Amino acid sequence: MAFLDRLLGQDTLDEHTHKSLGAFGTLALWLGANVVVTTILTGMLLVPDLTFSTAMSTVLIGSLIGAVPLLLVGLMGQRTGLPSMALTRRAYGPTGSRLISLVNMGVLIAWSWIQALLAGMSLDYAIEATTGYSNLPLMTILCESVVVLIVLRGHLGIERVERWAALAMVGLAAVVLYQLNSHYDMTALFDMPVESHNGITLGIAFDIVIATSFSWISSSADYNRNCKSGAIAVWGTYVGYVLAAMIAMGLGAAVSGISVMNGMEQTYDPTRLLSGFGFGLPAALVIFFSVMTTNVMAVYSATLSCMNVAPGMAFWKPALVIGVVTVFGALIPGILDQFQNFLLIIGALFIPAFSVMIVDYYLVGRDGYRAELVKAPHQLGRPTAPVAVGAYLIGAALAAYWSLVAPLSFGASLPVFVITGGLYWLGAILFTRPRHVAGVIGE
Repeated sequence: MAFLDRLLGQDTLDEHTHKSLGAFGTLALWLGANVVVTTILTGMLLVPDLTFSTAMSTVLIGSLIGAVPLLLVGLMGQRTGLPSMALTRRAYGPTGSRLISLVNMGVLIAWSWIQALLAGMSLDYAIEATTGYSNLPLMTILCESVVVLIVLRGHLGIERVERWAALAMVGLAAVVLYQLNSHYDMTALFDMPVESHNGITLGIAFDIVIATSFSWISSSADYNRNCKSGAIAVWGTYVGYVLAAMIAMGLGAAVSGISVMNGMEQTYDPTRLLSGFGFGLPAALVIFFSVMTTNVMAVYSATLSCMNVAPGMAFWKPALVIGVVTVFGALIPGILDQFQNFLLIIGALFIPAFSVMIVDYYLVGRDGYRAELVKAPHQLGRPTAPVAVGAYLIGAALAAYWSLVAPLSFGASLPVFVITGGLYWLGAILFTRPRHVAGVIGE
């Protein structure tokens, strides 16, 4: 075991003092994380239920707004050197933090199931196109095995892979768009009439775009704690995420519109549109690289969540177990059919959790957000931890109700974010005596 500990990554929950991410590395990290087939699929859901121009405007505005909480949590990580789940200990206390970590780990594992299957599908297509051999379960297992090997090397290995993968994906995506434009009339997308295919209204579309950005909140501090400065953490994340959303969702909306206009099955997969022209392989490679980079980040953050639940665990152990679990989950039949509902569930679980944490750090007080959150968490939880848990549960219930039972015409994400944060902020004022707070902070 000692040999494995030396060979593999030694990432911990403790403060990272060595800052390894510069401006380009941070931008490439978030670009690589979001130029991914699931984001392409999100763009596909928007057209033809909305016009192409309306869909892209919604993506731009929603991403600009939705990325703000993402970069705020990332900035918390950069300032403190701590990962996301360790930061939840201050607002929620040790018990509440474990609850949030378990929820986060479960969602990330489910997210990784989808990513592993999509990577396997892309690799299977590429292998079949070149050799004629097809075996989707085997390709899925191979892809997830590569993901686990990368994760086992820790954050430094991930950062190196993400930089090159981001460049490869952007280049390949540009080639795919060029080929689409060569074989189809892309300008016709702007004149395409609205048709109801997925039941997407403008409000739901905005909510899905917001939920997509919020899905990364739980991981932003895991990576941005390694940024060399706060400015890099903010602008690298902001530009990288918004640019990636426009590229990926724009590609998805274009592919969806083209497939519908040409009487084909509506699909998220550009390989189906391009394979008839002998150009399906580059499109498959875009999907493969994009899914692999995102899956690496999901498994890594799920590993840190597990370590927050069970402190003292060596990094490689949960990484290996979670990798095995994602392989079996990816083979669940029909998992892709639940993708849209999964996005809404992400919003219900993530948005209220991190609304509380953002309000706690930026409005209630930054004192107490230090390395002792990992070393002595029982001493640093706020006295308002029950209020935080209560606000989270109310927010999650509202998000689930407004998303799955009685959808709001303008979406649930922003109302839930504001209501949850407001409830916690009000509770922190009403139930915290000033001298009590001072005593806790002074510990």
